[in-house]
Amino acid sequence: MFSIVLYVVATVGLVVSYFKDRAKTKQAIMKAWKSFMNLLPDFAGILALVGLVLTVLSPDTISQILGAKSGLLGMVLASIVGAITLIPGFIAFPLAYTLLQKGAGVVQLGVFVSTLMMVGFVTMPLERKHFGARATYLRNGLSFAYSFVVAALLGVFAR
Repeated sequence: MFSIVLYVVATVGLVVSYFKDRAKTKQAIMKAWKSFMNLLPDFAGILALVGLVLTVLSPDTISQILGAKSGLLGMVLASIVGAITLIPGFIAFPLAYTLLQKGAGVVQLGVFVSTLMMVGFVTMPLERKHFGARATYLRNGLSFAYSFVVAALLGVFAR
């Protein structure tokens, strides 16, 4: 629902902009299109890699790695899998629920979903290209560490 609201707001903004200044709006749309086309090859490669990873890592395999009794090793493995997998939130959260039903631990799922959403190992080349190596490594490193904080808090509050 929130996505629909954002699309409506963006469309209304575009229409208002178009009636206010057609030339600038057309110029902005062309710049956005060129930017999109520059990102498309890198993004297509990322999507292909993600499809390959998801083919290998079924929910059953992931739930074995993330078992409730896997402890710190399960957390580390979950963080690695989450960091290298790129799944949108609208798929990640139902997947986490399914894994929880299949016996995955809350703490392991916490670190998995946190790294999944915040750490972008697969997207690092693209991010480094556009934001620089220092910002990319700093953001991903801090996000990785914070994922363990989130998982620890979940472990405390989920009991």
